[in-house]
Amino acid sequence: MKNHVLYPGTFDPLTNGHMDIIKRAANLFEKITVCVAASPSKNTMFSLDERVAMLQESVAHLNNVYVEGFSGLLIEFAKEKKANLLVRGLRTTMDFEYEFGLTSMYRKLLPELESIFLTPSEEFAFLSSTIVREVAIHGGDVEGFVPTSVFKCIKEKV
Repeated sequence: MKNHVLYPGTFDPLTNGHMDIIKRAANLFEKITVCVAASPSKNTMFSLDERVAMLQESVAHLNNVYVEGFSGLLIEFAKEKKANLLVRGLRTTMDFEYEFGLTSMYRKLLPELESIFLTPSEEFAFLSSTIVREVAIHGGDVEGFVPTSVFKCIKEKV
């Protein structure tokens, strides 16, 4: 059975931790779609189009990784794309609890959609988009935490 794999997230901004998960998932699966959520309830630093563009530039060297933006429920996007597998990253036990709840809800709404979890490499375990945004907003250097193209966008934004 071929899997249509999605790696969903807000990616505001894309971090090196996200890239670690993307690269490792790309080694595991024939094709992976990174799906960027509009997330209107979140006060994002970057628009959906900006986040999609940053991701596309950052994964351009990975031939089996595609990027698409979406709005609405992830379940509906997964149905539309006929996806049957989600890849999610887990850094902490708090992430596990949150993801466990989401996975349970997804299973109720779309039973054929499975989730697998990857932990980031140790060097990225502390990274989150929220932390990167906060450090950047307050004038800290985030260059080592995000891809080069994303760093340039953050510098322009703040």
